[in-house]
Amino acid sequence: MAGGKEPIEVRFRLFDGTDIGPSKYDPSTTVSALKEFILARWPQDKDIAPKTVNDLKLINAGRILENSRTLAESRVPVGEVPGSVITMHVVVRPPQADKNSGIADNFSLFFHIAFLRSNLPTPLSRPDVDASYCDKMPS
Repeated sequence: MAGGKEPIEVRFRLFDGTDIGPSKYDPSTTVSALKEFILARWPQDKDIAPKTVNDLKLINAGRILENSRTLAESRVPVGEVPGSVITMHVVVRPPQADKNSGIADNFSLFFHIAFLRSNLPTPLSRPDVDASYCDKMPS
């Protein structure tokens, strides 16, 4: 590796819990290059897929990584075990809605991606409950 620096082993965790990697990278590798690697190896069977590197966000230790920074600059050495695999989380940005469609469409798409695709239970709606009973309750 360049400059005698040890390679950094990274695993990319996708939104559904599956992984890409782990693979070893030179510390001088940019975040943008990591995103290109992810894009090239994105599983074909996923319903949600990024089209460009701009559709991806990488998160390491709770921080969103900047495209222009290197892997070495993006590391969080406190808490990392030397020689261990670093897990970075991959977030796919939802496609931008048409300006005329409004914020509600973006929110519903985000809700669909973030909650319905996961194994988390969704909140129950209660259309059968009539709120007018509240008027009859004693104060």
